[in-house]
Amino acid sequence: MSTSESPLENASAAIDADLAELGGRLARAEAAATEARELMLRERAEIENQRKRLQRDVEVARKFANERILGDLLAVADALGRGLEVAHADAASLRSGMELTLKELERVMQAHGLAAIDPLGLPFDAERHQAMSMVDAPGQAPGTIVAVMQKGYLLNDRLLRPALVTVARDATA
Repeated sequence: MSTSESPLENASAAIDADLAELGGRLARAEAAATEARELMLRERAEIENQRKRLQRDVEVARKFANERILGDLLAVADALGRGLEVAHADAASLRSGMELTLKELERVMQAHGLAAIDPLGLPFDAERHQAMSMVDAPGQAPGTIVAVMQKGYLLNDRLLRPALVTVARDATA
């Protein structure tokens, strides 16, 4: 026998080398896949934690959203309470106290973005007014608001409640 390797041994050695290389590539691919899976799981957990934190923050914001306005309304409630404590008040002093309390309430409402709609003498606007009746109103243009039964309100320029109004009708109709 010669000392040279046979073609079968050469092929076997080449296959062993290829297997070793493929085994190394497989090990690196498995390690990369494991690392990618762990990263994905960590990111998924972080997203879930952020979602839970956001949900808690929204719940707290919803729970305490009215805190500022309610704190401001305490002054109005205190004024009403003081008015009720007065035992021997005449009608004029009660009226004066009610006017002051109403002014305080209007100040609080305005400070929180609430604006009154008092459209007396203005043209009817179906977006902001609700016509309750139509009347003949000599001297008034048709479609003009001649009486306000209930003020309307805007909250930060969005209609909260329409004004209830009486509108002048067209006398020729």
